[in-house]
Amino acid sequence: MGDRTTVTDERATAADRTTGVDDQTTVTVRCTGHVRTAVGEPELEFTFEGDRLREFLDAFFDEYDVADLVIAETEAEATTRGWAPVEGLPGSWRKNPEGEQTRAFARVAINGRFNEHLDGLATELQDGDRVALMYPFIFCC
Repeated sequence: MGDRTTVTDERATAADRTTGVDDQTTVTVRCTGHVRTAVGEPELEFTFEGDRLREFLDAFFDEYDVADLVIAETEAEATTRGWAPVEGLPGSWRKNPEGEQTRAFARVAINGRFNEHLDGLATELQDGDRVALMYPFIFCC
């Protein structure tokens, strides 16, 4: 997937360093649409090193070749014709920076909340969290 950068979090405890135990997190992954078809099942448990969404995605995409279905590398891949312009929208709207956005009609959610409403790819994951990789998120006509 292009220039996707792997970020390693160096927050292992002293006990982990002395015993050689890696900091691992196990999450439940739920897949929809084309991601489900490519992965071959709607739900699975997945263990990865680290505790951030970025680390999960790096590990998951290494094992399952679905990065191109979910992650947009450019702003153009993240938007589609007909979306409302971002000027003047009520409330506070956030989106992930370019290179960390999902493709148009794809979403990543943690425990039912879209990652852009959390801390983007820096969102912390804990054992037992649910990560949904959805594509398409919506379908029309």
